[in-house]
Amino acid sequence: MAVKFQDYYEILGVDRIASEDEIKRAYRKLARKYHPDVNKDKEAEEKFKQINEAHEVLKDPEKRKLYDQLGSDWQAGQDFKPPPGWEDVHFEFRTGPGAEAFDFSGGFSEFFETLFGGRMGGAGRARARQSSWVMRGQDHEAEIEIDLESAYRGATRTLTLQGHEIDPQGQVRPTIQNIQVKIPPGVTDGTRIRLAGKGGEGMGGGPPGDLYLKVHIEPHPRFTLDGHNLQTEVPLAPWEAALGATVQVATMDGTVNLKIPPGSQSGKKLRLRAKGFPKKGGERGDLIARLKIVIPKNLTAKEKKLFTEMAEASSFNPRKG
Repeated sequence: MAVKFQDYYEILGVDRIASEDEIKRAYRKLARKYHPDVNKDKEAEEKFKQINEAHEVLKDPEKRKLYDQLGSDWQAGQDFKPPPGWEDVHFEFRTGPGAEAFDFSGGFSEFFETLFGGRMGGAGRARARQSSWVMRGQDHEAEIEIDLESAYRGATRTLTLQGHEIDPQGQVRPTIQNIQVKIPPGVTDGTRIRLAGKGGEGMGGGPPGDLYLKVHIEPHPRFTLDGHNLQTEVPLAPWEAALGATVQVATMDGTVNLKIPPGSQSGKKLRLRAKGFPKKGGERGDLIARLKIVIPKNLTAKEKKLFTEMAEASSFNPRKG
């Protein structure tokens, strides 16, 4: 007898070339939308069963491969008969710890049973049980902005999360939760911090998801962060660049002396080892000092005289090689 073809890709709203992660995300999104604990619409339960059936097939590489062999020309709702040789296909469905429980009689369609469960026999059916629809909570993402000093030394911040929960009457109500977030020393811009169990609430007794915080570091007036290296600009007077000098340079932990080689050019970069951000394992990035020659705007009479004498005495022409 013909059964109605089920387009599992259409049910989950994914392409036939969708990855496992894309299938998982689509399933979780739809399952939460139509879960009987949340959606009281009369058609939601049937939709929820379809979603779980589609996920049961597409999440399993073997079942998905077998399903894909049917081809892409079938349309949802068409009369379907298994191709010759399908009667030799067998799948073992396990129940118990670590296995997903289901019931062919109430949770899956004739189409599914024809393809994957119709030849299980009485013993196979006896092992199947009604699904409790246990589902892990959804992972959430949020952003947190901190200053450079907090990123360097580490800090603790209070984060206010807005969410929702289902009360005993089945109504959705908003919630506000304040949690303490520990920022480890040396986090860089874009770092994701995982807060286990602080994501979406599980359903049917399932565990909650996780919360991932994406760190953004505020601009700093003196330093720029590049990975675990810090960059800073060091202004020099013309005579310091020409003759060489020792100048003080600010770091995250105070000032250090930096030796300027004679004849240094504007834009030259000098590296101060291990003066950057902390890394895992106790290592540190570097501080990159970029030299910038600064010309005095207002010259005294003596300064002007000295510059004039130097111009007359020097044969240097910066426009010639």
